[in-house]
Amino acid sequence: MFQVFSGVWALLLGILLIMLGNGMHFTLIGLRGGVEGFSALELSIVTSGYFVGFLSGARYTPVLIRRVGHVRVFAALGSFMSAALIAFPLLAEPWAWTILRILIGFCMSGVYVAAESWLNNAASNENRGKVLSAYMIAQTAGIIGAQGILALGDAASAALFIGASILVSISFGPILLSATPVPAAEVSRPMSLRQLFDSSPLGTVGIFLLGAGYAAQTGMAAVFGNEIGLSAGQIALLVATLFGGAMMLQYPIGWLSDRMDRRKLIAGVSLLGVGACGLGWVTGGGLTFLLVAAFFAGGVATPLYSLFLAYTNDTLAPEDMAAASGGLVFTFGLGAILGPLVIGAAMERFGPMSFWSVQALAFAAIALYALYRMTQRAAPTAQETESYLGVLPTASPVAVEAAAVWSVENAEAEAEAEGAQDPR
Repeated sequence: MFQVFSGVWALLLGILLIMLGNGMHFTLIGLRGGVEGFSALELSIVTSGYFVGFLSGARYTPVLIRRVGHVRVFAALGSFMSAALIAFPLLAEPWAWTILRILIGFCMSGVYVAAESWLNNAASNENRGKVLSAYMIAQTAGIIGAQGILALGDAASAALFIGASILVSISFGPILLSATPVPAAEVSRPMSLRQLFDSSPLGTVGIFLLGAGYAAQTGMAAVFGNEIGLSAGQIALLVATLFGGAMMLQYPIGWLSDRMDRRKLIAGVSLLGVGACGLGWVTGGGLTFLLVAAFFAGGVATPLYSLFLAYTNDTLAPEDMAAASGGLVFTFGLGAILGPLVIGAAMERFGPMSFWSVQALAFAAIALYALYRMTQRAAPTAQETESYLGVLPTASPVAVEAAAVWSVENAEAEAEAEGAQDPR
């Protein structure tokens, strides 16, 4: 295990620090937006801007890397992101914040592309699954830890934004000082939406709906907490619980994924999400119930992303998986742009509890469509399915493609091992 991580510890440390800064700024937007008197709809536009930038960064960063190299792109994006974080308290206008969020989303997506290229190059076929899992854990731990840092300052001042900028700035130190030359990122051209839908209707529709729900959940949670009168500490705890649930439920859902019809599991965990959102809506804002709702709503959203990736791969030939991964990332991004806008408009018109009801509708639509698709196509056998690997919705196409490659290799290795044990 030590040998697995000895070559990537600096990258994992850097990612942890980046996510501390980025996780702080996600919650700070909702907190400071409330102080500035921004409406829920205005903040939803600001939130959506991040995902516009993120989707653009995933598309254009590989082009930049091929032109000038990983190190220059990585350093430039880090500088822009650090500057943008400091600019938030200086430009307290919704239009300015939207532009800054687009910039930060572009930079974060580019950072992921570069970092995941290094990570994938450092991993071997034997340890790629462990390395990718450690990378995802570092990301989630950073976001959760960021919520604790928020308790050290006041969102009405510039101190927390400056702190987030400092964390992002120093995060590039261990990465750039240990970086070794790697080939330019080769991201496959995304499969068209029509081809993707023809190959996997459930994967395409489901991941779009999930994108809408996930972005609304993570981007608007602080806005929701602010509107129902939670303190800054309680809002930070709510956001941390969303991601804590994702970390805790990823493994058991992944374990089930390799042992049953994934469509049944998608429907089941989606219905759990409906129940969790219903609890948050019905209880009317009691903190304990809100935390339980957040744990399970957040806990099923991230594993659902991995489930859709794995299920789609089950329907494809190995040579098509990379293109399909890019198509799924793009489809998820489209949903992520739309989701905050819908939930912001609903909160503006019907009140803050629409935060839960809109998410519940997204989860319910996923569950119903999964049940419908079960009547249209037979389930693949266990031998025909690819292995599940937990991938965060924030991952770039580089990590998603690497996970697809690992899934194929691991499934083939398991099949060979079973064949050796049963010579019949």
